[in-house]
Amino acid sequence: MNSASQQVLTVSAIRAEARDVLSVELRHPEGARLTPFAAGAHLEIRLPTTREQTMPMIRHYSLCNSPLETDRYVIAVGFAHAGRGGSRAVHETIRVGGLINASLPINNFALVPAASHYRFVAGGIGITPIMSMIGWCEAQGKSWSLLYCTRNRLRTAFYEELQQYGNRIHFHFADEAGGERADLAMYLGSKKTEEHVYCCGPASLMHSVQEHCGDRPKGSVHLEWFAAGDRPLENSSPASEFTVVVKSSGQRILVLEEKSILQALEDSGVAIPFSCREGLCRTCETSICAGRADHRDWVLSEEERDAQRSLLVCVSRAQTAELVLDL
Repeated sequence: MNSASQQVLTVSAIRAEARDVLSVELRHPEGARLTPFAAGAHLEIRLPTTREQTMPMIRHYSLCNSPLETDRYVIAVGFAHAGRGGSRAVHETIRVGGLINASLPINNFALVPAASHYRFVAGGIGITPIMSMIGWCEAQGKSWSLLYCTRNRLRTAFYEELQQYGNRIHFHFADEAGGERADLAMYLGSKKTEEHVYCCGPASLMHSVQEHCGDRPKGSVHLEWFAAGDRPLENSSPASEFTVVVKSSGQRILVLEEKSILQALEDSGVAIPFSCREGLCRTCETSICAGRADHRDWVLSEEERDAQRSLLVCVSRAQTAELVLDL
């Protein structure tokens, strides 16, 4: 976590939003205004250690409150029994009055402000960034609808809050549907001119949304993946070694097949900010001065990939024998 973008926040409230889902309200320790954020943003949070996880953990959690609020940030975290320990730390160690180290808001899932309609799809805890988007749409008088898929009503976070929106919300509870999946063809089929689709949820839901949106205009479908490995890598070549050139010094660094650019830089004493090491957070994004990248991240848009102006050094590789990076 880059120290220049860190902040210390106080846990001002914790609420149960559904079975195994807690929301955590964060405020400035002295009651000051917080850095503004846009819908879709998240915080990078350093979590307390647990008995099972003794090393510090950094996790990324979407902000789910309205971006018009300047006095608080709210995140919601579902307990993942088979997870890597982050959700357990939130559920078992965070308490009201405690202090949390967090980044300033980061947004890799921003709303296009001029869409005629926003068609949201959420699965499980993927509702968190969508809640913030709904808050923005309501404040701006924008047209929107939501398909929200969960296992059952007890595990549906913000259920009571969302009911106020009437027929704009389409709930799909797997247990009440006999285990059948939601009818995405019906929900996504009636396209409106210049509408945008935003989806966050488990991999199976994301892949299905991609399939049903294949005929939509480029740049009108936006996905936020839970974890690296959820998204298939298209048009990626087999890993092979290449050379990275540090522009500022001319240093030439060989990146072997089994290592990432980030690992090769670290081994050569070149320091660069990083966080997730999975291509999910953009912390290690670096400008390309020459050469072409083989993008293997989960956050750059198609337009950004095509432009070849930057890459995420934690996961991406090279299409050319040499990459000159602005380091």
